[in-house]
Amino acid sequence: MMAPILAICLWIVVAFVMALIPSNDNHWRRAYVLMAIGAPMLVWLIWSGAMIYAVIFLIVAASVLRWPLIYLYRWLRRQFQR
Repeated sequence: MMAPILAICLWIVVAFVMALIPSNDNHWRRAYVLMAIGAPMLVWLIWSGAMIYAVIFLIVAASVLRWPLIYLYRWLRRQFQR
């Protein structure tokens, strides 16, 4: 059970380092990479039985990737208003 937790900690450190480096596209490519790597890691963490850590990781990932979540929320709201 220690391997998924260490992988998640590494993901968090990499995410914050990637946020510090300047970007021309407002960090969107990095956000896509973080989402593509973070989603299977979240499933791995849930599958290993560490639900508390999975919830904590979900909250941290949502704070790191807040703008993709905001845009997803706005898009979904527009889709359901039609």
